Amino acid sequence: MAGLTRWQTLSTENPGFRTNTMAPYDIAVVGGGIVGMSFAMQAGSAFPQKRIVVLEKENKLARHQTGHNSGVIHSGVYYKAGSLKARLCVAGAREMVEFCAQHAIPHEVCGKLIVATNAEEAARLDDLQARGIANGLTGLELLDGAAMREIEPNVGGIRALRVPATGITDYALVTAKYAEIAAQSGVEVKTGAGVVGFARAGDEVVVRTRRGEVATRYVVNCAGLYSDRVARLAGHDPEMMLVPFRGEYYDLAPARAHLVRSLIYPVPDPAYPFLGVHFTRRIHGNIDAGPNAVLAFRREGYRRTDFDLGEAMQVAQYPGFRAMARKHWKNGLGEMRRSWSKRLFVQSCQRLLPAVTMDDMTPGGSGVRAQAVAADGTLVDDFRFLPRDRFLHVLNVPSPAATASLPIGREIVDMVRKAGVVV
Repeated sequence: MAGLTRWQTLSTENPGFRTNTMAPYDIAVVGGGIVGMSFAMQAGSAFPQKRIVVLEKENKLARHQTGHNSGVIHSGVYYKAGSLKARLCVAGAREMVEFCAQHAIPHEVCGKLIVATNAEEAARLDDLQARGIANGLTGLELLDGAAMREIEPNVGGIRALRVPATGITDYALVTAKYAEIAAQSGVEVKTGAGVVGFARAGDEVVVRTRRGEVATRYVVNCAGLYSDRVARLAGHDPEMMLVPFRGEYYDLAPARAHLVRSLIYPVPDPAYPFLGVHFTRRIHGNIDAGPNAVLAFRREGYRRTDFDLGEAMQVAQYPGFRAMARKHWKNGLGEMRRSWSKRLFVQSCQRLLPAVTMDDMTPGGSGVRAQAVAADGTLVDDFRFLPRDRFLHVLNVPSPAATASLPIGREIVDMVRKAGVVV
């Protein structure tokens, strides 16, 4: 990037944009999801004299991963001890509950059961409890069949781990509050401003958007499902690709809502970042079951029929995806079969909740998880940030990013401060 001449573009897309002649911003945030808005809110407080703008491609904030989130306040019990994900999730869960209470955002610390349905899974609960304790969680309790049915009378299985710190909220409301607080600090939000390229002008970056050009001294890329693509538009190799997986849910009939008191999860397979089909009581009272985790043929492919040829071909041609597919094709085929067969989906649910029937379930919503895949096919597990000249790319912040959004925002503020560009 240092060798670029004045106004030389970093992207061939929309080369006809004209220069914005107004005074530049100090920080431009690409993406108005929960992570981008958490950073913007905290940056507005940390850098009160600086001009900050959020560039969101949709006409409203939190339209994608944040707005399709399950609403779970994750405890941090699953994540590798010492990882950034574990540290930020445990801190974030506590801070999220405090934030919601402070701002009257609906929330509940309801706890959850992680339920083993066979001896192999039951043995893994010991490791899961040890990991949670290493991550700083308290109150974790291993329960036998009788004890766990005192908490969830209709649950199946033979053993469970009770995780009392898990909760639920509405992350779209949380994001709206972040935006409100950010605006009070002078942060601007521009919607309909999808980023299509970058250029350099001396010590400034010109962000080319569908609403025109924005000049800034520093760019923080929080583009979620498109963060790797935005990094490439800036001329930087993210060393990974975000592969979209659609999570498909069913709704439990209201007349059967009594079957689930809080959250019921399976013991996760350590080979995969997905948690498996589970039951979640939402903060607004409904209960959903899922998800299936199937490859989406569009990054924002919330329906089976959603298809983007260019995006699908990029995934198919990526060596990392092909390596991952060769290794995990059996699991992927099983997820696809369950996606198309309600009977198979309900059978998965019955492992945790034997009383549930086909008639109890109706198709519900869906979400898309941006799963980072390295060139060798490795599923990138931990959060990942890529600092470059006048850019910070927030590349891999899937679940539990919503739970951890406050400490993630703080981490980004610290990285921006250390870059020394805007302070």
